[in-house]
Amino acid sequence: MSSHGNSLFLRESGGRLGGAGWPGRLRERLRQRALRTRLQLQTLTREHVLRFLRRNAFILLTVSAVVIGVGLAFALRPYQLTYRQIKYFSFPGELLMRMLQMLVLPLIISSLVTGMASLDNKATGRMGMRAAVYYMVTTIIAVFIGILMVTIIHPGKGSKEGLHREGRIETIPTADAFMDLVRNMFPPNLVEACFKQFKTQYSTRVVTRTVVRTENGSELGASMPSPSSVENGTSFLENVTRALGSLQEVLSFEETVPVPGSANGINALGLVVFSVAFGLVIGGMKHKGRVLRDFFDSLNEAIMRLVGIIIWYAPVGILFLIAGKILEMEDMAVLGGQLGMYTLTVIVGLFLHAGGVLPLIYFLVTHRNPFPFIGGMLQALITAMGTSSSITATAASVGAAGIPQAGLVTMVIVLTSVGLPTEDITLIIAVDWFLDRLRTMTNVLGDSIGAAVIEHLSQRELELQEAELTLPSLGKPYKSLMAHEKGASRGRGGNESAM
Repeated sequence: MSSHGNSLFLRESGGRLGGAGWPGRLRERLRQRALRTRLQLQTLTREHVLRFLRRNAFILLTVSAVVIGVGLAFALRPYQLTYRQIKYFSFPGELLMRMLQMLVLPLIISSLVTGMASLDNKATGRMGMRAAVYYMVTTIIAVFIGILMVTIIHPGKGSKEGLHREGRIETIPTADAFMDLVRNMFPPNLVEACFKQFKTQYSTRVVTRTVVRTENGSELGASMPSPSSVENGTSFLENVTRALGSLQEVLSFEETVPVPGSANGINALGLVVFSVAFGLVIGGMKHKGRVLRDFFDSLNEAIMRLVGIIIWYAPVGILFLIAGKILEMEDMAVLGGQLGMYTLTVIVGLFLHAGGVLPLIYFLVTHRNPFPFIGGMLQALITAMGTSSSITATAASVGAAGIPQAGLVTMVIVLTSVGLPTEDITLIIAVDWFLDRLRTMTNVLGDSIGAAVIEHLSQRELELQEAELTLPSLGKPYKSLMAHEKGASRGRGGNESAM
């Protein structure tokens, strides 16, 4: 069957199968896609298979690495390898984590400065601010949903009893933790912020207190009379004489006090605040800041290419990371249960965000039914799930969302910024190849709804910008003419109402 005949067949079938309203259109698109897939299978050739393998090479390699790593680990567990041997075996995976950590600092700075500096002109600046507000609101809601899901499901429950952990968890007061967070937002030294962050330490000091007690055991300070008081005919002099016979005792005790300290690791929060402010300043410099904009654009492009190269080494590192981590585990049943609960937590959270929060935002802003819009995005969502790569980036994964398996890079950035160890990422990699597809679908849907919301709120700016592009010679006179016409129309309306 020729391509013209296939398209004609699809159109006729769609016309027969499609119903009224958006549910009918959605069913029509699904059936058209099913028919198209059936026709493609009928004309499948060797070139199609090779093209599919090249297009999905990364995900196939990642899944193969997970399967081989798990199988290799279970094959080696009966040999009871020593801790040193396991570390030697996991060395290729350690190299992967070190390479990812190496790119955290330049990725944060170049991506944020480039993104903020692009908000330069007024029209784009307003739309950019609306976009920033949209992403901030959706990110805060997503964080709240994530915390709520973790609190309800407890995906890591039982880890202390079932998994071997070295070291101890240090308890930090809430006030000190919050103040450390604010302090890290404004680092006094940017160079030091690249490898060190502020962290409150605690030390003990000996406090000495002198307590004077009377003969009956009570403290003198509590029962000492005033000079002018006379009690039952007893003079002040008699009371002082009685106090001379009291006992004086020196008490000493230890007190825990906070002292300034530091911890090794990138102060990502301070670098984010500085990069955002620096990018906004560059954007406001217009043509004077063009050199810096071009520099950070080039730096961002170079870092993204490096990330793309390192990501292709990820399957090799993942294989040895997973195998080494399984060899370290004492109770595999606990590990399997935790991974299952983690997967459930992520899926439920993504479903609530993509199926509830985003459509609700679309409805509240545009006052339209969001599901026809989502139905029109079906092809893009399926493509996002198949390729695990979206074009735009969100605030949580800025600069990394256009790369497959970018969740691995994002997790390294987040864990590094909060000072948590990155070696346990290995536990998540086994299921992250699947969750990354769901995250990408949510990312694409959120970006699409964000574009629709911003377009709805920025209609006047877009119309004015389109008019300026269509008639560039008019420029400011066009704006003056539009303002004059609006003023004249208001005047005519007022005269008509007066008449």
